[in-house]
Amino acid sequence: MKITLKDGSVKEYGESKSVYDIALDISEGLARAACCARVDGEVVDLRAVVGRDCRLEICTARDPEGLAALRHTASHVLAEAVKRVFPEAKLAIGPSIEEGFYYDFDHEAFSREDLDKLEAEMKKIVKEGARLEKFLLPREEAIRFMEEKGEPYKVELIRDLPQDAEISFYRQGEFVDLCAGPHLMNTRGVKAFKLTSSSMAYWRGDSNRARLQRIYGTAYGNKEELAAHLERMEDARRRDHNKLGREMELFTTVDVIGQGLPLLMPRGAKIIQTLQRWIEDLEDNEWGYIRTKTPLMAKSDLYKISGHWDHYKDGMFVMGDEGKDREVFALRPMTCPFQYYVYKAAQHSYRDLPLRYGETSTLFRNEDSGEMHGLTRVRQFTISEGHLIVRPDQMVQEFKGCLALAKHCLQTLGVEEDVTYHLSKWDPDNREKYIGEPQVWEETQQHMRNIMDELQIPYVEDVGEAAFYGPKIDINARNVYGKEDTMITIQWDALLAEQFDMYFIDQNGDKVRPYIIHRTSMGCYERTLAWLVEKYAGKFPTWLCPEQVRILPISEKYEGYARSVRGELRKNGVLAEVDGRSEKIGFKIREARLAKVPYMLVVGEQEEADALVSVRSRFAGDEGQKPLTEFISQICEEIRTKAIRKEEVPEEKTDRPCV
Repeated sequence: MKITLKDGSVKEYGESKSVYDIALDISEGLARAACCARVDGEVVDLRAVVGRDCRLEICTARDPEGLAALRHTASHVLAEAVKRVFPEAKLAIGPSIEEGFYYDFDHEAFSREDLDKLEAEMKKIVKEGARLEKFLLPREEAIRFMEEKGEPYKVELIRDLPQDAEISFYRQGEFVDLCAGPHLMNTRGVKAFKLTSSSMAYWRGDSNRARLQRIYGTAYGNKEELAAHLERMEDARRRDHNKLGREMELFTTVDVIGQGLPLLMPRGAKIIQTLQRWIEDLEDNEWGYIRTKTPLMAKSDLYKISGHWDHYKDGMFVMGDEGKDREVFALRPMTCPFQYYVYKAAQHSYRDLPLRYGETSTLFRNEDSGEMHGLTRVRQFTISEGHLIVRPDQMVQEFKGCLALAKHCLQTLGVEEDVTYHLSKWDPDNREKYIGEPQVWEETQQHMRNIMDELQIPYVEDVGEAAFYGPKIDINARNVYGKEDTMITIQWDALLAEQFDMYFIDQNGDKVRPYIIHRTSMGCYERTLAWLVEKYAGKFPTWLCPEQVRILPISEKYEGYARSVRGELRKNGVLAEVDGRSEKIGFKIREARLAKVPYMLVVGEQEEADALVSVRSRFAGDEGQKPLTEFISQICEEIRTKAIRKEEVPEEKTDRPCV
């Protein structure tokens, strides 16, 4: 047989060989580094036997597939360590993930001290260098095998496998785990790893099933790469909005109020207010939107017409009991059906369209308790929502306009390079989830592909992520830990106008169904605030800062002038405060920098005499003395243009909270 290698060279063998043996024949170094392989593009275990002509690529930890195999092996090493240290723990699942690996256990919560003990035990297991040996068992024998080991979660997994599935196990010394692989040849290949955290997780992601304990870890091919990753993770923890946002007093949460119901504190509320005023003025004055304000709840009748009652009821907060002959209400999870009735309140001609309705909408969604996180996953939130009622011939152009508005918002916030675009499609194999005919879905999705291709916007397609009534473009961003969240959505709807009996009168006097675009221009305000906290590590562009200038008198004698400077700044719309404490000026400057205030104005005898201010900034440090009028003109221009100045001065290292 002929084996074509990655570099194009060909190896010939007269008999079948395992991938590992082929790697060893190429070089001992490659065999030591090998983690798995690709045979004609398919990822296989090193133990897989090759018996035909093919293309073979040996994957090391420098390849994504190889790194995943290494991390998968690390998860097995973790599982063995847990069974050694905590024999009563029951095994669940332990895959590799994008940033490392995890393993779920039925056990009480693990402390940091527990993780340290487990790390030490893992090092022993790695040093022992046990070979990982793959073996197969028939279904009933596999079930008995795991029942005898007292592993009920593994038994359930085996029972749920297809009847014709190959049931494979990997043994490393005395430890055995149900697993499809691939894996390293022995545990000694897990050279650089770290257990990072633990948390609760539901068995199979179902909140009605057992509560398990998940241990997260990561592993790399060498210690240098691991150290670089841990440094990135430390920076992520510093930027984590759930930590930094609380330290900066942007928001807080209270148990007696409820999970997923954050309180925006004055500084956070000011940022949200700035964003909201900007978006509303932008949409209304520059993009032709007209504003509506609709109720926060409605009778179930409304959601039955839209289809949300059948397709989304579990995600809604419902008040009342349909079985008690009374009206049932629900807090709104979306605004679209409300705005449809704004449209239906008057008859419209083809000349009236497009109609672009905008609303700052507070919405409610009954998220699972395990999904709550800071400001990114909450049960009450506010979005820059809009619905465009358009003629079919206007649909493509208006959809492009919604994309252009979204891109403008991303550019202004300085995050355009941080997003990815996704065409979220229906799943034709899950028809019950959607309304409408397949032809409508396919035609609509092709229109959206054409738009994205014409605008040269790269995108990926996600099957099954569409709403029940239409496909959409989701604009996603990753948080500091790599988890992807949807920030902006633009959705094509050719179906709901029929359900709400919406129409316009065309040039022939006939009633015609409009199309609808559901969209956000910036998305959820709370989630956007979280994104910006992490993007800028709390050092927001000046126009977004809740405190833009702090005035620092060098002594109480000049506090009057400081207050007059603040008055002039505030008259010009600049958010300014005075630090009148009896502290040394160096201390005040340091405090202002820790609070991430963009500008500090030091004032004393000369500044008061000549109407000057001594300017220090986050961006350039000491900018020298300037006439107050000149500084006001400069900062007002910076705020008006929403400029993002480059940070040139390194932030002081401190463990003190940024307040």
